[in-house]
Amino acid sequence: MKKKIIGIVSLLSILLAIIVAGTSGANEGLAKESKQSKETTIYLVRHGKTWFNTQNQVQGFSDSLLTEEGETQAKLVGEGLEEVKFTAAYSSDLGRQRKTAQLILAQNGNKIPPIVENKGFREKNFGGFEGQSNDDMNLAVAKALNLDYPEGSDELWDFLKDQLTEEELANKVADVDPTKTAETYDQMKQRVEKAMPQVMKKAAKKGGNVLIVSSGGIIPILLESVAPGKYQGEKIANCSVTTLTYKDGAYTVKKIGDTHFVDQKE
Repeated sequence: MKKKIIGIVSLLSILLAIIVAGTSGANEGLAKESKQSKETTIYLVRHGKTWFNTQNQVQGFSDSLLTEEGETQAKLVGEGLEEVKFTAAYSSDLGRQRKTAQLILAQNGNKIPPIVENKGFREKNFGGFEGQSNDDMNLAVAKALNLDYPEGSDELWDFLKDQLTEEELANKVADVDPTKTAETYDQMKQRVEKAMPQVMKKAAKKGGNVLIVSSGGIIPILLESVAPGKYQGEKIANCSVTTLTYKDGAYTVKKIGDTHFVDQKE
């Protein structure tokens, strides 16, 4: 009798252990699943054309208004994305980025999220070159490198982009800045690397679509920080749209510098 009781107790103990193990495994599976993020699509847009853009002036932390063309560009992007349900929207505190985001969202037929400003999405800080001619800054870089450079504005910029990586160009601008206040590449990358996790920490919980309006100089650095090696020098034109997806901590680049919404005007 005593042996039977001991046998029954042992059997019950084994069954209980199996049940506990099974429950623990299920709970671990649920916990793991809950930690997985929902897929988020990020629409990364450069601001519309500004007054400084038309005057060939250096525009980083300094700001200028969108031109009429720039406002039209933003509206065209908004019309192209009018059916996209945005769950969040971001820009920096620069007026040209904020206005572009406002115009894009104004064309949308869904519930509009508030625009959250994050200084991490500001354009590069060009220091003492801010507001000056782009030619003066580019010539200073070319002369410091002892390069045989072309004289035309566009040709000179394209020449420097061909000769130097994004990192080398940013660091050389900081090096030749007479005020020594321009950002280095690492300084820019550090603020972008802080901004994106702040955005995705909130966005990834519910997934959906996120609008981020930034600038042409910082978007390549942002891409390099989240998807190293994917940016290969593609042009980031005014109101171009770069699309990425994010899931479980990984970014996938879909398109870079897409201008087909703006091109509809032509």
